[in-house]
Amino acid sequence: MKPLPPLPLASEPTPEGEQTLIPGVRPISLRERIEARMAAPLHPRVPQKPLNVGLFDEDARNQLSLF
Repeated sequence: MKPLPPLPLASEPTPEGEQTLIPGVRPISLRERIEARMAAPLHPRVPQKPLNVGLFDEDARNQLSLF
């Protein structure tokens, strides 16, 4: 009896490169990736600066003298 040839492994592209999947696991579709991003909380693209004006001005609150 002849042995069966191995089945080709499924793979998917990732930011790190092409990765193979465990047999029985299907690749994540683009739609599923987009839905996960839409469900995630929003994050700023650039780190935000602190609000140092008026009531929230830490420098003015640490002032030792008026003049």
